[in-house]
Amino acid sequence: MAFEELKKVRLEKLERLKKAGLNVFPEKAAFGLSEIAGIKKDFRRYARSKKSPAMGGRILAKREHGGSIFIDLFDGSAKLQAFFAKDKIGGESFKLFSENIDIGDFIAVSGRAFYTKKKEPTLEVSRWQILAKALRPLPEKWHGLSDVEERFRRRYLDILMNEEVRDRFIIRSKIIREFRSALDKENFIEVETPVLQNIAGGALARPFATHHNALNLDLYLRIAPELYLKRLLVGGFERVYEIGKVFRNEGIDHSHNPEYTLLELYAAYWEEEKMMEFVEKIFLAITKKILGKKPLQKEGKKIVLNKKFPRISFREILKRHAFVLEYDKETESSLKLKARQFGLEVADHMSKGKIADEIFDKVCRPKLLNPTFVTELPLDISPLAKGLNQDFVRRFNLIVGGNEIADGWAELNDPVEQSRRLEEHEKLRKAGEEEAHRFDDEFIEAMEYGMPPTAGVGIGIDRLVMLLTDTSNIKEVILFPTLKPKE
Repeated sequence: MAFEELKKVRLEKLERLKKAGLNVFPEKAAFGLSEIAGIKKDFRRYARSKKSPAMGGRILAKREHGGSIFIDLFDGSAKLQAFFAKDKIGGESFKLFSENIDIGDFIAVSGRAFYTKKKEPTLEVSRWQILAKALRPLPEKWHGLSDVEERFRRRYLDILMNEEVRDRFIIRSKIIREFRSALDKENFIEVETPVLQNIAGGALARPFATHHNALNLDLYLRIAPELYLKRLLVGGFERVYEIGKVFRNEGIDHSHNPEYTLLELYAAYWEEEKMMEFVEKIFLAITKKILGKKPLQKEGKKIVLNKKFPRISFREILKRHAFVLEYDKETESSLKLKARQFGLEVADHMSKGKIADEIFDKVCRPKLLNPTFVTELPLDISPLAKGLNQDFVRRFNLIVGGNEIADGWAELNDPVEQSRRLEEHEKLRKAGEEEAHRFDDEFIEAMEYGMPPTAGVGIGIDRLVMLLTDTSNIKEVILFPTLKPKE
């Protein structure tokens, strides 16, 4: 039967229910409901007592056998079978239910708890109430969809029909909750900073631009909260963090979505080594909390979790996996040649560090399965980090399962040097580097009032969820990922 015909049939059932005097979309159930998970937990006690538990939910299955009907009811917490007997609820009520209530409808039921011959916990219904009529039938086949994007477009059905998907987003919520709990225990305070910013700063990325009509002002969706969080350090907050959306106008692939969730935290009087130790500690604690005794793995490969993650310099990782034997002796031209040998596209305006970072991302990073800190990154791609020498800074990436999970550094707090670096990036921008950092006068002014020595880190929540659920596509861990509209 075509969809329009199915919808027409359901609309007719809706009208019959109304004519029978039922409020098909009541504001609440007429009797008090308990969560199905709680009913199942105490089911033996209910079965021994004379109490009649009541539950509400969506019908996921309906099986008719002459004068009886079995349904599966799901309320988000659990699923439980209910049994309708003609002689128990009356012929007229039974007929109304049988002919007009469908899979997908929401109902409330109350009745006696008992076990079937197959030991299935079941509620024998003594009364029922329609809570909402579904006008579209639930899909019969969903797991094997050849068009995977349909699952993302209709995520509500994906969650409803696929328990694995639902569990994945429950895990995501738990991860965020564990981060908040861990940071609160370490005396970090959660703050909120602007999503609309005059200058998109705090990272090297292309922003989304918009316009505020009342102020006649061009604004940008933030690419990072960093520069505002640092202002709070100037203002006297010692430890701050924010969990929120950031937006980057870049390509979409298995590990990138234009809109994603970032945890960024800053601690005054810490240096990058202490921040790395903290990231180790919190990563191991959350992994244990989420996975328990299950191993951390990626696509069947077990990831070894040592208490102390190995540290390896950016130069050494390029030498080991990309055959860049002496980074210091390389030039922009020689690295461009090397990048093209790996099949990478590099633009004329790209700096030496930017080219090396492209090689690292595409060639080296995928080979790092176990948690590894890559340290001492190039200065020209790290304008906000404290210098180590003239070419490198006190910055680290945490790589796990071939993906960057965290990016942190000792924060540059010298306003004169910070100003000089941002001026250099403005030159890069004029030369064609769209991801170069903008000069931010207000940020420099804040720094001139004095910022304490600080370490900060950004942790990609989506990629961490991918890792802890062994998921290979970032769209699988974002409830509503960015998709091209259907024509």
